[in-house]
Amino acid sequence: MSTAVGVAFKADLAGRLLQRYKRFLADIETRDGRRLTVHCPNPGSMLGCAIPGSPVRCSTSDNPHRRLPHTLEMIRVGRTWIGLHTTRANALVEAALAAHAIPALSGYAFRRQEAVPESVGGGARFDFLLSGHPRDARPLWLEVKSATLAERSVARFPDSVTLRGRRHLELLTKLKREGARAALLFVIQRADCNVVEPAEDIDPEYARALRAAAAEGVELLAVRGRVSPRGLSFECPAEVRL
Repeated sequence: MSTAVGVAFKADLAGRLLQRYKRFLADIETRDGRRLTVHCPNPGSMLGCAIPGSPVRCSTSDNPHRRLPHTLEMIRVGRTWIGLHTTRANALVEAALAAHAIPALSGYAFRRQEAVPESVGGGARFDFLLSGHPRDARPLWLEVKSATLAERSVARFPDSVTLRGRRHLELLTKLKREGARAALLFVIQRADCNVVEPAEDIDPEYARALRAAAAEGVELLAVRGRVSPRGLSFECPAEVRL
């Protein structure tokens, strides 16, 4: 796979994490001793990825209307940078789809983000809708999940109980039963893991729903990304272990 596929950004502000709190806030201390409050773009628990004292990198916005100009992009645990910005995972998938870097999802002429299937109701949205495959007329509904938690060299998802995640699995199963392709793609935002598995000890209901969806034909896929202060790059497919 081409290492040129990725999402470029600048995370030039270096420091160390002091605390993460109220879900979307974090305090850091910069290398020159300043204490700053930054935006934390990760709604999960960040289990294992919010250790005080750990090196962090932040991006900086020039938008004058932002209350907090800096965004927490990554944290270093051991020798590995871990991407904390969940929407970077979607951007990486967009780049990979454009480059046909994921074989199971290649060949589609059209893709739409934040797509709403009429049949499921309730205003449910999926990250991508792929269509226009020359050999498969079925639409492909795709949901992306960012995995940051790890145990040894295995990524785990979720890092907290996720009712929304279970709902996505139920809807993907419904769409599959209606004749569409349906897939869930885990983006492992750390380069030290080649496998992702459900975190059954954290959310056993999600683990059961994931296995049930797979049994119904929902495709479970994973890719590994490499995080650096220059961006998030696509490395290779990974394994989903149930």
